[in-house]
Amino acid sequence: MITRDPEAFLHAFAALPYTAARPATARAAFMVAPSHFGLAGESAQDNAYMRMQDVVDPQRAARQHAALAEALRDDVPVVTFPGIPDAPDAVFPNNVFATRPGALVVGRMRHAVRRREALRADIRGFFRDVLGYEEIDLSGPSQPVAELTGSLVIDHARGVGFCGLGERCTEAGAAAMHRAFGLQLTFCFDLAPGEYHANVLMTALAGRGVLLVPDGFRDSAAAEAVARAYEGRVVMLEAAQKERFAANAITLDPHRVWMSGTAVSSLSPAQCAQLERLGFRIGAVELDEIEKAGGSLRCCVAEIF
Repeated sequence: MITRDPEAFLHAFAALPYTAARPATARAAFMVAPSHFGLAGESAQDNAYMRMQDVVDPQRAARQHAALAEALRDDVPVVTFPGIPDAPDAVFPNNVFATRPGALVVGRMRHAVRRREALRADIRGFFRDVLGYEEIDLSGPSQPVAELTGSLVIDHARGVGFCGLGERCTEAGAAAMHRAFGLQLTFCFDLAPGEYHANVLMTALAGRGVLLVPDGFRDSAAAEAVARAYEGRVVMLEAAQKERFAANAITLDPHRVWMSGTAVSSLSPAQCAQLERLGFRIGAVELDEIEKAGGSLRCCVAEIF
């Protein structure tokens, strides 16, 4: 079921309880090193989080990225692919590549500067030839724009997707992702003006709760529906915390949520206590150099289910 109606979503969500039959978190992850990292002017057209006035230090970005990979390996195996020339945003692979059990999904990017990432034979070959995954290719020119787990936040334990619609994901793109990921329910909502991805507005916490920024939803009723679905298990974040990427987080282990140092420093003691009550430790890695490019920790990590 795919719906934009908050009440229809809530009715359907109630019938999909958390279940151990679906993996709540990934079994591994992969990343793309910032070896050709920079600020892409084309991407900045609709990414207000990019700091185009700043100078990027590629070596510092590389050190921070390596530290992230090392930290995440405490939870899951992590594979790091090299960056490629003329792809300054490749450090954010989750928009282009994502997985469901047994399948690699390749997304359709809005900007040409990112579409070349989808052509990578090494990443496609790794999943096809090494892992034996099926390939679901949504990247062709006739496909609707769908920037995968940037636009789509997934509660894997329930098979539920939360899809932010805007310039980087159309309704047709949401439908294509719903099928590709084999979801049971997708709730679509319009992003507020100036927002580009749902994964800066919310994080699904291993099916047990959510981080949520209501400010980023065009219609407050949509944000309220998400909060009602996870009633009592919602960590509400403010607009200023969104700017510090507090909702751009990921759970790779059922009991730890990873955020950037910038994000963690924005959390209040009460919010940290909420996460602890939900059963989550907080892992933090400094990524302020990479954050100049308009994404944070979640954007750097593509999950392998």
